[in-house]
Amino acid sequence: MRETRTLYEQDIVAWANEQAEFIRSGQFDLLDRAHIADEIEDVGKSERRELANRMAVLLAHLLKWQFQPGRRGASWQRTIKEQRRAIALHIQDTPSLCACLDNAHWLEAVWADAVAKATDETGLEQFPAFCPWMQEQILSQAFYPD
Repeated sequence: MRETRTLYEQDIVAWANEQAEFIRSGQFDLLDRAHIADEIEDVGKSERRELANRMAVLLAHLLKWQFQPGRRGASWQRTIKEQRRAIALHIQDTPSLCACLDNAHWLEAVWADAVAKATDETGLEQFPAFCPWMQEQILSQAFYPD
């Protein structure tokens, strides 16, 4: 016997529209509170993932900049500037994400991702085990490691 799937399981967009309509019409007793709570938490996770991905790309490019000076170019510089700009806007739009930047565990995970990216892209394996730069340096448009 097959279980009946809920609208949430069948089509999350249709489910979200239905839940929004329930809220707008004041039909709070029909709300799928458990799944709504899960989705709200997922929004926060998604925002943190985006920040982590942008930071890892930025750090990987800073590593490449430092460890491959002969390959420095406008493309790397544009990527570094763009990631810094996007991170600043993301934090401006979602100030609570600043807590991630001060979280040592989060930064260690981001650093590991950055080193993996830089290693994959360069073939080099000489990168530091820990991030050598301060947060202010990483996010400063003026900073390029030598």
